[in-house]
Amino acid sequence: MAEDIKPTQEVLHHACNDLLKKHNVLATGIGYKSSDGQKSPELSIICSVEKKLPKTQLTSKDLVPGQIDGIITDVVETGRIRALNSHTQRHRPAPGGVSIGHRDITAGTFGCIVKKNGQRVILSNNHVLANSNAAEVGDAILQPGPVDGGKFPDDHIANLLEFIPMSLSGGTDSPSDCPIGNSFASALNLFAAAMGRNTRLQAVRIQAEDNLVDAAIAKPLNDGDVTDDILSIGTISGMTPGLLGMAIQKSGRTTEYTTGTIDQIDVTVNVQYGGGLTGRFTDQILAGPMSQGGDSGSAVLDNDKKLVGLLFAGSDSTTIINRMENVFSALGLSL
Repeated sequence: MAEDIKPTQEVLHHACNDLLKKHNVLATGIGYKSSDGQKSPELSIICSVEKKLPKTQLTSKDLVPGQIDGIITDVVETGRIRALNSHTQRHRPAPGGVSIGHRDITAGTFGCIVKKNGQRVILSNNHVLANSNAAEVGDAILQPGPVDGGKFPDDHIANLLEFIPMSLSGGTDSPSDCPIGNSFASALNLFAAAMGRNTRLQAVRIQAEDNLVDAAIAKPLNDGDVTDDILSIGTISGMTPGLLGMAIQKSGRTTEYTTGTIDQIDVTVNVQYGGGLTGRFTDQILAGPMSQGGDSGSAVLDNDKKLVGLLFAGSDSTTIINRMENVFSALGLSL
Protein backbone atom coordinates (compact mmCIF):
# COMPACT_ATOMS: atom_id res chain seq x y z
CA MET A 1 0.00 0.00 0.00
CA ALA A 2 2.92 2.36 0.74
CA GLU A 3 4.12 2.15 -2.88
CA ASP A 4 0.59 2.52 -4.29
CA ILE A 5 -0.14 5.65 -2.28
CA LYS A 6 3.12 7.52 -2.88
CA PRO A 7 2.22 9.00 -6.30
CA THR A 8 -1.07 10.30 -4.89
CA GLN A 9 0.75 11.82 -1.92
CA GLU A 10 3.15 13.64 -4.23
CA VAL A 11 0.34 15.09 -6.32
CA LEU A 12 -1.60 16.18 -3.23
CA HIS A 13 1.51 17.79 -1.75
CA HIS A 14 1.82 20.07 -4.77
CA ALA A 15 -1.91 20.73 -5.18
CA CYS A 16 -2.95 21.18 -1.53
CA ASN A 17 -2.51 24.95 -1.19
CA ASP A 18 -4.31 25.71 -4.45
CA LEU A 19 -7.22 23.45 -3.51
CA LEU A 20 -7.62 25.10 -0.10
CA LYS A 21 -7.90 28.50 -1.81
CA LYS A 22 -11.08 27.36 -3.57
CA HIS A 23 -14.41 28.57 -2.20
CA ASN A 24 -15.86 26.27 0.48
CA VAL A 25 -12.95 23.78 0.53
CA LEU A 26 -12.10 23.12 4.21
CA ALA A 27 -9.68 20.19 3.99
CA THR A 28 -7.84 17.92 1.58
CA GLY A 29 -6.67 14.37 2.03
CA ILE A 30 -6.29 10.94 0.47
CA GLY A 31 -9.01 8.33 0.58
CA TYR A 32 -11.25 6.14 -1.54
CA LYS A 33 -13.70 7.81 -3.89
CA SER A 34 -17.37 7.29 -3.06
CA SER A 35 -20.17 6.85 -5.56
CA ASP A 36 -23.83 6.42 -4.56
CA GLY A 37 -22.73 5.79 -0.98
CA GLN A 38 -20.28 3.04 -1.94
CA LYS A 39 -16.53 3.39 -1.64
CA SER A 40 -14.49 2.35 -4.67
CA PRO A 41 -11.04 0.72 -4.42
CA GLU A 42 -9.54 3.67 -6.28
CA LEU A 43 -7.39 6.15 -4.37
CA SER A 44 -8.38 9.77 -4.81
CA ILE A 45 -7.69 13.26 -3.55
CA ILE A 46 -10.67 14.16 -1.37
CA CYS A 47 -11.74 17.76 -0.89
CA SER A 48 -13.98 18.36 2.15
CA VAL A 49 -16.47 21.22 1.79
CA GLU A 50 -18.88 22.74 4.27
CA LYS A 51 -21.75 22.33 1.81
CA LYS A 52 -21.85 20.97 -1.72
CA LEU A 53 -22.97 23.64 -4.15
CA PRO A 54 -24.26 23.33 -7.73
CA LYS A 55 -21.58 24.06 -10.33
CA THR A 56 -23.67 27.01 -11.52
CA GLN A 57 -23.02 28.73 -8.15
CA LEU A 58 -19.23 28.41 -8.43
CA THR A 59 -16.77 30.27 -10.58
CA SER A 60 -14.46 28.25 -12.81
CA LYS A 61 -11.51 28.87 -10.50
CA ASP A 62 -13.47 27.50 -7.53
CA LEU A 63 -14.45 24.24 -9.22
CA VAL A 64 -12.50 21.20 -8.02
CA PRO A 65 -11.14 19.49 -11.17
CA GLY A 66 -12.17 15.90 -11.84
CA GLN A 67 -8.56 14.84 -11.73
CA ILE A 68 -5.16 16.33 -10.97
CA ASP A 69 -2.09 14.97 -12.79
CA GLY A 70 -3.91 11.71 -13.45
CA ILE A 71 -5.23 11.33 -9.85
CA ILE A 72 -9.02 11.44 -9.55
CA THR A 73 -10.70 13.74 -7.03
CA ASP A 74 -13.80 13.54 -4.88
CA VAL A 75 -15.80 16.24 -3.07
CA VAL A 76 -17.33 15.34 0.31
CA GLU A 77 -19.72 17.49 2.33
CA THR A 78 -18.65 17.59 6.00
CA GLY A 79 -20.32 20.66 7.46
CA ARG A 80 -18.34 23.28 9.33
CA ILE A 81 -15.16 21.94 10.92
CA ARG A 82 -14.59 23.50 14.34
CA ALA A 83 -12.65 22.93 17.53
CA LEU A 84 -14.52 20.58 19.87
CA ASN A 85 -14.80 22.54 23.10
CA SER A 86 -14.98 20.87 26.49
CA HIS A 87 -18.41 20.63 28.09
CA THR A 88 -16.95 22.12 31.29
CA GLN A 89 -15.53 25.26 29.68
CA ARG A 90 -17.05 28.72 29.44
CA HIS A 91 -19.14 29.06 26.27
CA ARG A 92 -20.55 32.26 24.76
CA PRO A 93 -22.96 31.74 23.24
CA ALA A 94 -23.64 28.75 25.48
CA PRO A 95 -25.32 25.67 23.95
CA GLY A 96 -27.18 22.90 25.70
CA GLY A 97 -25.00 20.14 27.12
CA VAL A 98 -22.49 22.34 28.96
CA SER A 99 -21.73 23.06 32.60
CA ILE A 100 -24.11 25.39 34.45
CA GLY A 101 -25.40 25.87 37.95
CA HIS A 102 -26.84 28.04 40.70
CA ARG A 103 -24.05 30.04 42.31
CA ASP A 104 -24.32 27.93 45.51
CA ILE A 105 -24.05 24.44 43.95
CA THR A 106 -21.21 22.54 42.24
CA ALA A 107 -22.41 22.13 38.63
CA GLY A 108 -25.00 20.42 36.48
CA THR A 109 -25.95 20.57 32.82
CA PHE A 110 -27.60 23.26 30.69
CA GLY A 111 -30.39 21.17 29.14
CA CYS A 112 -31.61 23.25 26.22
CA ILE A 113 -33.30 26.49 25.21
CA VAL A 114 -37.10 26.51 25.40
CA LYS A 115 -39.70 29.29 25.53
CA LYS A 116 -41.76 30.69 28.39
CA ASN A 117 -44.41 33.20 27.32
CA GLY A 118 -42.54 33.69 24.08
CA GLN A 119 -39.14 34.41 25.64
CA ARG A 120 -36.13 32.10 25.37
CA VAL A 121 -35.12 30.51 28.66
CA ILE A 122 -32.63 27.90 29.87
CA LEU A 123 -34.11 24.57 30.98
CA SER A 124 -32.44 22.34 33.56
CA ASN A 125 -33.22 20.69 36.91
CA ASN A 126 -34.49 22.29 40.12
CA HIS A 127 -31.44 20.89 41.93
CA VAL A 128 -29.14 22.46 39.31
CA LEU A 129 -30.68 25.92 38.91
CA ALA A 130 -32.64 26.27 42.18
CA ASN A 131 -30.38 24.41 44.63
CA SER A 132 -33.03 21.80 45.52
CA ASN A 133 -35.73 24.33 46.55
CA ALA A 134 -33.23 26.46 48.54
CA ALA A 135 -32.89 29.23 45.95
CA GLU A 136 -34.95 32.34 45.34
CA VAL A 137 -36.24 33.63 42.03
CA GLY A 138 -33.68 36.09 40.66
CA ASP A 139 -30.64 34.22 42.00
CA ALA A 140 -27.54 34.20 39.78
CA ILE A 141 -26.86 31.25 37.46
CA LEU A 142 -23.26 30.69 36.37
CA GLN A 143 -21.85 29.12 33.20
CA PRO A 144 -19.69 27.18 33.75
CA GLY A 145 -20.90 26.00 37.15
CA PRO A 146 -18.84 26.91 40.24
CA VAL A 147 -16.95 23.61 40.41
CA ASP A 148 -15.76 24.15 36.82
CA GLY A 149 -14.38 27.58 37.61
CA GLY A 150 -17.51 29.69 37.17
CA LYS A 151 -17.37 32.85 39.28
CA PHE A 152 -19.74 35.70 40.02
CA PRO A 153 -20.04 38.16 38.34
CA ASP A 154 -17.71 37.22 35.45
CA ASP A 155 -19.63 34.04 34.48
CA HIS A 156 -23.11 35.22 35.45
CA ILE A 157 -25.19 34.14 32.44
CA ALA A 158 -28.78 34.11 33.72
CA ASN A 159 -31.12 34.58 36.68
CA LEU A 160 -33.42 31.93 38.10
CA LEU A 161 -36.89 32.56 36.68
CA GLU A 162 -39.06 29.71 37.98
CA PHE A 163 -38.80 26.25 39.50
CA ILE A 164 -41.19 23.47 40.39
CA PRO A 165 -40.87 22.90 44.16
CA MET A 166 -39.98 19.31 44.99
CA SER A 167 -41.56 17.39 47.84
CA LEU A 168 -38.62 15.94 49.75
CA SER A 169 -38.56 13.97 52.97
CA GLY A 170 -35.92 12.75 55.38
CA GLY A 171 -38.05 9.71 56.26
CA THR A 172 -40.74 9.00 58.86
CA ASP A 173 -38.24 9.36 61.72
CA SER A 174 -36.86 12.67 60.54
CA PRO A 175 -37.45 15.64 62.91
CA SER A 176 -40.14 18.04 61.80
CA ASP A 177 -39.48 21.66 60.89
CA CYS A 178 -43.08 22.59 61.69
CA PRO A 179 -43.08 25.12 64.63
CA ILE A 180 -46.63 24.24 65.73
CA GLY A 181 -45.89 20.52 65.83
CA ASN A 182 -42.62 21.05 67.67
CA SER A 183 -44.23 23.41 70.22
CA PHE A 184 -47.05 20.96 70.88
CA ALA A 185 -44.58 18.10 71.37
CA SER A 186 -42.45 20.20 73.75
CA ALA A 187 -45.48 21.12 75.86
CA LEU A 188 -46.52 17.49 76.18
CA ASN A 189 -42.95 16.50 77.08
CA LEU A 190 -42.87 19.10 79.86
CA PHE A 191 -46.17 17.74 81.17
CA ALA A 192 -44.81 14.18 81.03
CA ALA A 193 -41.67 15.22 82.92
CA ALA A 194 -43.76 16.95 85.61
CA MET A 195 -45.76 13.74 86.02
CA GLY A 196 -42.52 11.78 86.42
CA ARG A 197 -42.89 9.87 83.17
CA ASN A 198 -39.92 9.00 80.94
CA THR A 199 -41.88 8.90 77.65
CA ARG A 200 -41.03 11.72 75.26
CA LEU A 201 -42.69 12.85 72.02
CA GLN A 202 -41.09 14.17 68.87
CA ALA A 203 -42.79 15.80 65.90
CA VAL A 204 -41.70 14.10 62.69
CA ARG A 205 -42.12 14.67 58.98
CA ILE A 206 -44.11 12.09 57.08
CA GLN A 207 -43.38 11.01 53.52
CA ALA A 208 -43.92 13.92 51.16
CA GLU A 209 -46.25 13.67 48.19
CA ASP A 210 -45.02 12.27 44.90
CA ASN A 211 -43.18 14.37 42.32
CA LEU A 212 -43.38 14.36 38.54
CA VAL A 213 -40.43 16.57 37.66
CA ASP A 214 -37.16 18.02 38.92
CA ALA A 215 -37.18 21.12 36.72
CA ALA A 216 -36.39 24.82 36.62
CA ILE A 217 -35.81 27.62 34.11
CA ALA A 218 -33.53 30.64 34.05
CA LYS A 219 -33.71 33.83 32.00
CA PRO A 220 -30.48 34.75 30.18
CA LEU A 221 -29.09 38.19 30.96
CA ASN A 222 -28.50 38.65 27.23
CA ASP A 223 -30.35 36.65 24.61
CA GLY A 224 -27.21 36.44 22.49
CA ASP A 225 -25.34 34.61 25.26
CA VAL A 226 -27.20 31.36 24.52
CA THR A 227 -27.83 29.29 21.40
CA ASP A 228 -30.61 26.88 20.46
CA ASP A 229 -28.09 24.15 19.60
CA ILE A 230 -27.14 21.27 21.89
CA LEU A 231 -23.41 20.52 21.86
CA SER A 232 -22.61 17.34 19.84
CA ILE A 233 -26.29 16.96 18.82
CA GLY A 234 -27.48 20.07 17.03
CA THR A 235 -30.88 21.73 16.83
CA ILE A 236 -34.03 20.30 18.42
CA SER A 237 -36.59 19.22 15.81
CA GLY A 238 -39.64 18.77 18.06
CA MET A 239 -40.89 16.70 20.98
CA THR A 240 -42.13 13.10 21.23
CA PRO A 241 -43.24 10.73 24.01
CA GLY A 242 -40.61 8.30 25.29
CA LEU A 243 -41.55 4.74 24.34
CA LEU A 244 -40.24 1.41 25.58
CA GLY A 245 -37.24 0.34 23.50
CA MET A 246 -36.71 3.80 21.97
CA ALA A 247 -33.12 4.76 21.10
CA ILE A 248 -32.12 7.99 22.87
CA GLN A 249 -29.17 10.39 23.07
CA LYS A 250 -27.98 13.15 25.37
CA SER A 251 -25.21 15.69 25.76
CA GLY A 252 -24.07 16.39 29.32
CA ARG A 253 -21.41 18.12 31.37
CA THR A 254 -19.64 14.98 32.63
CA THR A 255 -20.03 12.09 30.19
CA GLU A 256 -20.63 14.44 27.25
CA TYR A 257 -22.32 12.72 24.28
CA THR A 258 -23.83 9.31 25.09
CA THR A 259 -26.58 7.09 23.71
CA GLY A 260 -28.90 4.52 25.23
CA THR A 261 -32.26 2.82 25.10
CA ILE A 262 -35.43 3.28 27.13
CA ASP A 263 -35.54 0.10 29.24
CA GLN A 264 -38.54 0.91 31.47
CA ILE A 265 -41.49 3.29 31.52
CA ASP A 266 -44.09 4.12 34.22
CA VAL A 267 -41.27 4.06 36.75
CA THR A 268 -41.78 5.09 40.39
CA VAL A 269 -38.45 5.75 42.07
CA ASN A 270 -37.06 7.08 45.36
CA VAL A 271 -34.21 9.48 44.59
CA GLN A 272 -31.68 10.54 47.23
CA TYR A 273 -30.77 14.22 47.46
CA GLY A 274 -28.23 15.94 49.70
CA GLY A 275 -28.75 16.22 53.42
CA GLY A 276 -30.41 12.84 53.72
CA LEU A 277 -33.48 13.98 51.81
CA THR A 278 -35.39 11.67 49.47
CA GLY A 279 -37.94 12.45 46.80
CA ARG A 280 -40.37 9.99 45.27
CA PHE A 281 -40.97 10.46 41.55
CA THR A 282 -43.68 8.82 39.47
CA ASP A 283 -44.22 8.39 35.70
CA GLN A 284 -40.48 8.36 35.04
CA ILE A 285 -38.39 6.85 32.24
CA LEU A 286 -35.45 4.54 32.97
CA ALA A 287 -32.50 3.93 30.66
CA GLY A 288 -29.16 2.21 31.05
CA PRO A 289 -25.78 3.67 32.15
CA MET A 290 -25.55 6.79 30.00
CA SER A 291 -24.85 9.40 32.69
CA GLN A 292 -22.86 10.29 35.80
CA GLY A 293 -22.90 13.02 38.43
CA GLY A 294 -22.97 16.45 36.79
CA ASP A 295 -25.07 15.26 33.83
CA SER A 296 -28.26 16.26 35.69
CA GLY A 297 -30.29 18.66 33.59
CA SER A 298 -29.32 17.14 30.23
CA ALA A 299 -31.99 17.14 27.54
CA VAL A 300 -32.72 13.62 26.27
CA LEU A 301 -33.69 13.26 22.60
CA ASP A 302 -34.55 10.48 20.19
CA ASN A 303 -32.48 9.86 17.06
CA ASP A 304 -34.60 12.38 15.14
CA LYS A 305 -33.51 15.07 17.63
CA LYS A 306 -36.94 15.30 19.21
CA LEU A 307 -37.09 16.02 22.94
CA VAL A 308 -38.05 13.01 25.04
CA GLY A 309 -37.14 13.95 28.59
CA LEU A 310 -35.01 15.75 31.17
CA LEU A 311 -32.29 13.68 32.82
CA PHE A 312 -32.13 14.19 36.59
CA ALA A 313 -30.87 11.10 38.44
CA GLY A 314 -29.19 7.75 38.06
CA SER A 315 -26.84 5.12 39.41
CA ASP A 316 -23.85 3.21 38.05
CA SER A 317 -26.21 1.15 35.91
CA THR A 318 -29.29 3.34 35.34
CA THR A 319 -30.38 6.78 34.18
CA ILE A 320 -33.66 8.33 35.37
CA ILE A 321 -35.48 10.80 33.14
CA ASN A 322 -38.50 13.09 33.62
CA ARG A 323 -40.96 12.91 30.74
CA MET A 324 -40.54 16.14 28.78
CA GLU A 325 -44.29 16.52 28.32
CA ASN A 326 -44.62 16.65 32.14
CA VAL A 327 -41.83 19.25 32.34
CA PHE A 328 -43.44 21.45 29.67
CA SER A 329 -46.85 21.19 31.33
CA ALA A 330 -45.54 22.01 34.82
CA LEU A 331 -43.59 25.08 33.71
CA GLY A 332 -45.86 26.22 30.87
CA LEU A 333 -43.15 25.86 28.22
CA SER A 334 -43.09 25.63 24.44
CA LEU A 335 -40.50 25.17 21.73
